[in-house]
Amino acid sequence: MSATNIIDRFEFERVLWARGAWRVAGVDEAGRGPLAGPVVAAAVILPPQWSLTGLPCELDGLNDSKQLNVYQREVFYAVLTTRDDVQFAIARIEASQIDEINILQATHRAMNAALAQLRPPPEHVLVDGRQVGSMGFSQTPIIKGDARSYSIAAASVLAKVTRDRLMAEYDRQWPAYGFAGHKGYGTAQHLAALSEHGPCPIHRRSFAPLKPERQALL
Repeated sequence: MSATNIIDRFEFERVLWARGAWRVAGVDEAGRGPLAGPVVAAAVILPPQWSLTGLPCELDGLNDSKQLNVYQREVFYAVLTTRDDVQFAIARIEASQIDEINILQATHRAMNAALAQLRPPPEHVLVDGRQVGSMGFSQTPIIKGDARSYSIAAASVLAKVTRDRLMAEYDRQWPAYGFAGHKGYGTAQHLAALSEHGPCPIHRRSFAPLKPERQALL
């Protein structure tokens, strides 16, 4: 691979660190699309010195969680959550709240809840995707940011692993749906289970095909 094709995944952080904003948080979510379970958000602040030293060897290969296998995500999760120089927070919004306020607002609420746990608070936030209007911090939205920023990639791993573990727990409570396998997404197996058993308490009633069709006016 040529040098021109190498992605600098500290590109956005470096600009902010150079301006004296040392506490830069990456934030990302997992679980916007499934028919069941919570949406989970994570916020991560990586140490600025890593821009000079590079990532620790045990984080080599850190990337968008969707580009990693289960083993890699679990390893990175363990490293990120046990290092003294990494600060992180995780928050979730349950299915019942998603039904009340819609998935976009629930996602933003989870992101804000994760950021609110960071002490001291971040000086700037790198957001995966589009700008979050309700966020009380200066922010930089980055499309596909989980593949372009190590801070966001770290947040994506924490959010994904946390949610996957929750869905495995729910699988033990409601084994008929196969949550451990599909994580609540609308697979053929999941839809068949819904057809046979109906929804359980963690299903999102506002999502099709769970959402009742509007009755035609007489």
